[in-house]
Amino acid sequence: MLHIYPVVLEVLTALRPLLAQIERRDRDLGRQLRRASSSVALNLAEGMYSRGALRTARYHNALGSMRESVACLDVARAFGYVGEVDAELLAEVDQVIGTLVRLVEGPR
Repeated sequence: MLHIYPVVLEVLTALRPLLAQIERRDRDLGRQLRRASSSVALNLAEGMYSRGALRTARYHNALGSMRESVACLDVARAFGYVGEVDAELLAEVDQVIGTLVRLVEGPR
């Protein structure tokens, strides 16, 4: 198992209160964040047990979904649905993105 997988689960846990706040104001945006963030974990898990190009594709999907999740949070902040996002959560998100970028790009 990749060491980043438990971090992804921590991110999902930390998102729960923000999801609740967002869904109270904008059900569609909350659903989008829920789908995108869960897709990170699901694609990462699928990629861990795939081979070759399929593995890279799953990691690429996870990366796209993580970035989409960040965009959902940005939109929620811009619309005033949530306040500042916890710095620790953002640091974990950055860690996930960095790891996924390295997995997608491969060794240099």
